[in-house]
Amino acid sequence: MREHLTIVDHPLVQHKLTLMRDKATSTAGFRQLLREISLLLAYEVTRDLPMTTMTVDTPLQEMEAPVLKGKKLALVSILRAGNGLLDGVLELIPSARVGFVGLYRDEETLQPVQYYFKVPGDLADRPVIAVDPMLATGNSSAAAVQLLKDAGATDIRFLCLLAAPEGVARMKEAHPDVSIITASLDKRLNEKGYILPGLGDAGDRMFGTK
Repeated sequence: MREHLTIVDHPLVQHKLTLMRDKATSTAGFRQLLREISLLLAYEVTRDLPMTTMTVDTPLQEMEAPVLKGKKLALVSILRAGNGLLDGVLELIPSARVGFVGLYRDEETLQPVQYYFKVPGDLADRPVIAVDPMLATGNSSAAAVQLLKDAGATDIRFLCLLAAPEGVARMKEAHPDVSIITASLDKRLNEKGYILPGLGDAGDRMFGTK
């Protein structure tokens, strides 16, 4: 059983996250840092993927060498901000299948509203990594994971940049079998459901919108 919450405290991850938190960081800089940090986080989220071996011929001799086992994993971006993490992880795992879950948060109720869902087939046979930079209230994340389970997924990991204690608790209540990998567990949510100290709205900072 994987740990429910893993905080990646690697020095490069923490350094890049600090630069992303800085409100003076440009849109282009934020986007580049997000791509870089997602590569580093991808190492952790894929650490326990199942392995097997295959026979290869090196220049010197034949050997049994380790390779990933089973069907290629699926990466699922929770739109729109998830695409920033998706791009980086795809650089590391270019053969992964890709899906998208479109959810937005009703600013009055803070509840998720679905507007799009398209994922690879055979999710039951694939490790699934759901990506979204922010785990805030946890409502949208829990809803997205439930949609993936309804589509057949049984091995799901959730990858995010930042998590709030409230979001971690919500996910653990709704999906105790889903591990969360993040670069930081921040202090709390404010009255509008934003993570403090956080880094603002990840989608707005990534795409230069308000």
